[in-house]
Amino acid sequence: MKKVTEKRVFVQVEKTFDEPAETIFDAWLDIEMLSHWMFGPAVRNEEILNLTNDPRPGGRFSYQVKRGNEILNHIGAYLEVKRPYLLVFTWGVDIEPAEESVVTIRIAPTATGSLLQLEHDMDLKWSAYADRTEEGWTYMIGLLHDYLQRKKAK
Repeated sequence: MKKVTEKRVFVQVEKTFDEPAETIFDAWLDIEMLSHWMFGPAVRNEEILNLTNDPRPGGRFSYQVKRGNEILNHIGAYLEVKRPYLLVFTWGVDIEPAEESVVTIRIAPTATGSLLQLEHDMDLKWSAYADRTEEGWTYMIGLLHDYLQRKKAK
């Protein structure tokens, strides 16, 4: 879902999971888990160069990958880390200021697992990319869901 105001664009995606909130929350912060669902050859045709994070308020992350001849560094800072229900961080690629974009992840328990709600708050200048951003997060959360299902089946 997309919402546009006078100054901001909000993209919202949600998905239900069979797993508890702690498992989903940890998948966003654990480097090993990230390398199986967010980055790397299991996700798309790319090579992981470096994944680092410091998951605490004020801590930063850097997820550097190589796609073809292009090196991309996904960067940001953690604003709130409240395990297992809330994760807020800035998000960008090193060619753009990450402070213009904030991702909020809320995870709520359900009778059979958890509900993940993601909101990506972007500067209005990125409004042309809102649909693409929504598609991207929907795809990534689907990959997270599939990864956790495979992990549980092992």
